[in-house]
Amino acid sequence: MNYVPGTASLIDDIDKKHLVLLRDGRTLIGYLRSIDQFANLVFHQTVERIHVGKKFGDIPRGIFIVRGENVVLLGEIDLDKPCDAFLQQVSIEEILEEQRMEQQAKQETEKVKVQALKDRGLSLPRADHLDEY
Repeated sequence: MNYVPGTASLIDDIDKKHLVLLRDGRTLIGYLRSIDQFANLVFHQTVERIHVGKKFGDIPRGIFIVRGENVVLLGEIDLDKPCDAFLQQVSIEEILEEQRMEQQAKQETEKVKVQALKDRGLSLPRADHLDEY
């Protein structure tokens, strides 16, 4: 097996099904169709998979272009291996509602934490101000 440096090593993976984890936390599953020297990726028959607890839903996205700098993880999916039995697939509407409820719960928890810190005379820097330093 010969070692090929850089993104050229992905040439053998073209036309195979892959899972991609992006910097913003999204998970995409699709067939890798093209790559370039910057690790930009083109996927075909792409779905965005949303996980909430033990449930997941797939949102069809079609052809999807991913800028290389946004890729956290890229892995080939073994089509011969059966799917995990402990996750339940639900409809798009149901998973989006579950995701919205989970995000609201996180926001409420964060508000309580910030208020507790304020009561003690402490504060957290806001995320939009972190880039100023």
